[in-house]
Amino acid sequence: MSKNASSPQDVLLSLAAAWGRLERRLDGSLSNVRGISFAEYRILHVLASAPEGRASRVDLATAVGLTPSGVTRALRPLEKIGIVTTERSERDARLALASMTDAGRELYDLSLIHISEPT
Repeated sequence: MSKNASSPQDVLLSLAAAWGRLERRLDGSLSNVRGISFAEYRILHVLASAPEGRASRVDLATAVGLTPSGVTRALRPLEKIGIVTTERSERDARLALASMTDAGRELYDLSLIHISEPT
């Protein structure tokens, strides 16, 4: 392999480092202005585009790359401040569905500018 060619491992590590820098930048931008993390924004984004505006914790976890328990931990503070609500499914009492409140939708809409133009 020549000195100029990158190995697949080098490319992967470079991408991971770039993602880490971008995520920290977006975290800072969102938390300073809107009070949410980028991970919380990603959950709101999934809810905004979910059928009927609701999603299970397992579906949210799959969509954002967290574990279901990680999603539960991320949703708790959002529920406490009235950004999301959780309700039991009418069809399956074991299934809890998260959805955005009107305040959550407003926060999500206002956060879009910080995602489009991070500082």
